[in-house]
Amino acid sequence: MPTQQEQKAAKPQKTAGSPSSIRGVVQRIRFASPSPQAPNELYSLGVVGAVRPERHRVVVEPDARLTTNTYFGRLPASYLQRWTQIRELEAVFRVRGTGRLEIHASDAEGEPRILSTADVSAPAEQEIRLTVALDRFMDGGSIWIEAVTTAEELTIEDCRWVIGEPLRDRLTSVVICTFNRADDCLNTMRALGEDTELLAALEHVYVVDQGTDTVQSREDFDKVVALYDGKLRYLRQPNLGGAGGFTRGMFEISGAGGKHANVLLMDDDVLLEPETVLRMSAFANNATDPVIVGGQMLYLYHPNRLHIGAETTDLALLKPGVPVAGALHNVDLTKKLPHRRVTAGYNAWWSCLIPAEVIERCGLPLPMFFQWDDIEYGTRAGRHGFATVTLPGAAVWHADFAWKDWDDWARYFSLRNSLITSALHFDGFDGKTAAKVLAKQLAEYLVSMQYGMAATLLTALEDFLTGPSVLTDGGVAAAANIRKLRNDYPDTHRKQPSDLEVDGAATLPIIDDSGIPSLPKAVMVKRVLNILRGRNGGAAQIMARDAKWWHVSLFKSVIVTDSAQDAFRVRHFDRDVVVELAKRGTKTLSRLAKEGATAREEWRAAMGDLTTRENWDRLFKS
Repeated sequence: MPTQQEQKAAKPQKTAGSPSSIRGVVQRIRFASPSPQAPNELYSLGVVGAVRPERHRVVVEPDARLTTNTYFGRLPASYLQRWTQIRELEAVFRVRGTGRLEIHASDAEGEPRILSTADVSAPAEQEIRLTVALDRFMDGGSIWIEAVTTAEELTIEDCRWVIGEPLRDRLTSVVICTFNRADDCLNTMRALGEDTELLAALEHVYVVDQGTDTVQSREDFDKVVALYDGKLRYLRQPNLGGAGGFTRGMFEISGAGGKHANVLLMDDDVLLEPETVLRMSAFANNATDPVIVGGQMLYLYHPNRLHIGAETTDLALLKPGVPVAGALHNVDLTKKLPHRRVTAGYNAWWSCLIPAEVIERCGLPLPMFFQWDDIEYGTRAGRHGFATVTLPGAAVWHADFAWKDWDDWARYFSLRNSLITSALHFDGFDGKTAAKVLAKQLAEYLVSMQYGMAATLLTALEDFLTGPSVLTDGGVAAAANIRKLRNDYPDTHRKQPSDLEVDGAATLPIIDDSGIPSLPKAVMVKRVLNILRGRNGGAAQIMARDAKWWHVSLFKSVIVTDSAQDAFRVRHFDRDVVVELAKRGTKTLSRLAKEGATAREEWRAAMGDLTTRENWDRLFKS
């Protein structure tokens, strides 16, 4: 039950004028999705009777109950109490009709309680304000609104959570990096630009176009630019990967001097919820100490599902995307919501706000081209004392990772850059543990007849051992070279059914995986011996989900479906290639084990020069 203090705060205040300006807004409540692709159930629900939700307003019909106890509808109270100076908020409503407004809250276990209520009888539109304290949410919990009607309907609109003054009165500059995704990028730009209220919180929006199919070439480009009323900065430069594109924006913003703007990095191909930009910006401006604020990722092809609540990395095992303890992973948000507060190790740059203080202290990113650039920077910031907060209720929709095939040239950068990041930030890096991790991966690739992937791994490792000089051009040569190298391996070629060119391909059986082996090391030894003795045999079709090394290695020829579900790969056993790659791998992995400590020191010594404005200025002008 509400306390006396809470009951007193719940009395409606009838005030004239519009709600608080955008600078004092922590969160706007949206009752419906910005796109037909995303379900309204992530925003508001009619739990009893009928409600009619629109983007900015909702009509609660007679004898009904509305709740915003949803992913986007809740206020992340635990995160606000832990990380910001906010201790009290007002829920501001514009209402018309009759009913009751309620403020509800939950704890770390999701158990609900009522904070405050107010009865409404407003034949004409009026403003209602309800005050709540932010004081009992340290381990977890959220706050949301509900509305109940009886004989008459109630209309609610322009609902938001506000405070008096933010701790920092700082604008945000958004940076969108794009490469040959002109239509996607233009859609993201349009979604952001059409939120005119949000634009007041933005200093500039930088679009860094590194492609040949440019955003500027689209018919509606000028119309979208006009939405920004002079705030959009469209930049063209050579393709330096995501690292180069995002860094260009950081370079331009930080180059103006001072702490005039936070930097919010965002992918070009997301389905944008503009409210995410406001929530991340407000959180950063009210944080007691500067923190990196990350948005979460929802799956674009399954838009009700959360990718991960918060993640970290295991640098010893070169493993990214590790869910932190207590974080939800791949869950349906219409069925399960996050309650516990969790702490991230880093946040990917599909949407990530970096305060000016972090850039001032940590410098610019490494010229890694792409893959792990966000992990390295977040880890670096953490070592400088800056936390990363992955904020629930702030998210974008991004293409599902499960629908991306990892047998790709980009894997080179993931492997190479994981080694660089581990060498820079894992004090226990000496090459020996990494050599064991990569030896295991190499063995799996070889028995799976993924010879192109094996060559990709070894090239990445060799370039890491070459040292910091491989980043001199920002990765341009490496990107071209790895594509050329992989093309020499037929198992990397993507094929359609019409060009499989495999005898009997049409009648090959689809053979399912029998399951994860209970003794994987023993099975690996057995598979290697069978391959060496020529006892692997036969051909099969294998679905993407079953393309595990212990299954594929049973055959001499396989047709494997890509994870993207738009092509096949054909893999044939080739003893000579196996021997060649195994010998090369033995030599290179031995080098890593012996020279790892030396490589670590070389990379650490070069980091300062690689991340300077002068180095990046040289790359931008190349």
